[in-house]
Amino acid sequence: MPELPEAERARQAIERAMGREIVAVEDFDTWVCRPHAPGEIAAALQGRRLTAAHRRGKFMWVETGGGPDLGLHLGMAGRIAVDEEPHPTWDRFALSFAGGGRLALRDKRRLGRVVLEPDFSHVGPDAGEVSRAEFRARIGRGNAPLKARLLDQGAIAGVGNLLADEILWQARLSPLARTGELDDDQLDHLWRTTRRVLRNTIRRGGAHTGEVNDHRRDGGCCPRCGTPLRRGRVGGRTTYWCPREQPEPEG
Repeated sequence: MPELPEAERARQAIERAMGREIVAVEDFDTWVCRPHAPGEIAAALQGRRLTAAHRRGKFMWVETGGGPDLGLHLGMAGRIAVDEEPHPTWDRFALSFAGGGRLALRDKRRLGRVVLEPDFSHVGPDAGEVSRAEFRARIGRGNAPLKARLLDQGAIAGVGNLLADEILWQARLSPLARTGELDDDQLDHLWRTTRRVLRNTIRRGGAHTGEVNDHRRDGGCCPRCGTPLRRGRVGGRTTYWCPREQPEPEG
């Protein structure tokens, strides 16, 4: 599933279309464009120009020069295709530009989303931009397992299953650690690690490029110490960690 790095690379792709005038909109997929009826997004965007592309966590939106913001979400397997040949089956939404060129949400599984004036009030601050003080307050509260809190998009936005395992492995913290039991030094270390992991995975091309990712399998071992990884479910997600370097909390 796309996580923050994939969404950021999609946002960067959208930036290649900045300044172009929208002359046609393909908004016929009523599931991807819900609750909008076919033609509703087109009527709102035709004649507008893309002026800025933004992202918070996994959510993106584009300003349209005085028109409504256009919200985009990649879903499970979507991507943004700019100036590529149209795909007759997998392009669920598309903008065509004056002078040629096109921007499409290409989504084989049809789980992406397009909406006018998106509401992100339920989403916490971006995991790569949240301040140290806010990170402490949002991640260090309560008594949830640490990985579950990192996955909570209302706490911080953008961390999914692969990133959470990578961040905690890099930080040498157990996914089962209770958030309220972490001290400020541990939370600050986790904040710095989160920022570093996000920078590196964006640069490399996605959450799947983390150092522990290829070892998240039956028989996989910690790439640092060689200890067999432990497997379990935390926050409803399959989780891998090193029992030696990420010891579980006592009691």
